[in-house]
Amino acid sequence: MFMLKSNLKQLHSGHADSVGVRPVPVPDPEVPATPRRRQFTAEYKRSILDQAEACRDEGAIGVLLRREGLYSSHLTTWRRQREQAEREALAPKKRGRKSTANPLMEEVQRLRADNARLSRHLEQAELIIDVQKKVSALLGISLPEVKTGEGNL
Repeated sequence: MFMLKSNLKQLHSGHADSVGVRPVPVPDPEVPATPRRRQFTAEYKRSILDQAEACRDEGAIGVLLRREGLYSSHLTTWRRQREQAEREALAPKKRGRKSTANPLMEEVQRLRADNARLSRHLEQAELIIDVQKKVSALLGISLPEVKTGEGNL
């Protein structure tokens, strides 16, 4: 047992070169408290896709994926993204000045139209109320007093 531990120490300390065995790098066993989502650059994705397309041997893509710590779904997604980017690059572009309209302008116009419509309805209602008051005054019908103001609708 002691001899086994000393051989392992030699392997990790760099003395293994004299024996003819390459030292194996020891991975960091520390696991982060909160996992971080991996983000791949466009160059890395392009490189992996090129390497995957260059694989001709049986199982070579699997070796590539294991070496890089990737899944086959990564390749599928990245291929789809590449094809979509190519389609967008080859699509005809709209000529002329780009629209500088504020995206909220449509809502503002709709609200202004609603406000104008409601104002017309209010004017109509006030006109009807005035006519009713005059008719009741002509007929001698007394109307109850109603407090009007900003607080009451």
